[in-house]
Amino acid sequence: MFTVYVLYSAVFGKIYIGFSNDIARRFLFHNELAKKGWTTRYRPWALFYTEEFDNKNLAMRREKELKTAKGREFIWKMIRGH
Repeated sequence: MFTVYVLYSAVFGKIYIGFSNDIARRFLFHNELAKKGWTTRYRPWALFYTEEFDNKNLAMRREKELKTAKGREFIWKMIRGH
């Protein structure tokens, strides 16, 4: 099982889109364990949105879709409650 996820940093107004086969471990990494990288700058993160896939390729494809301008617009509309 693979999870496509969106993290939201309300403090900084940032989103992060990724996928993982272990969402709990990955979320912990983003919020606590990582020592460097883009996500370390915008902590704390909240897990805002997820989608589950049985296949890694499908998860990767959906992650790419969400990273497009249209995908980011979809996410920001959810965040803003529209």
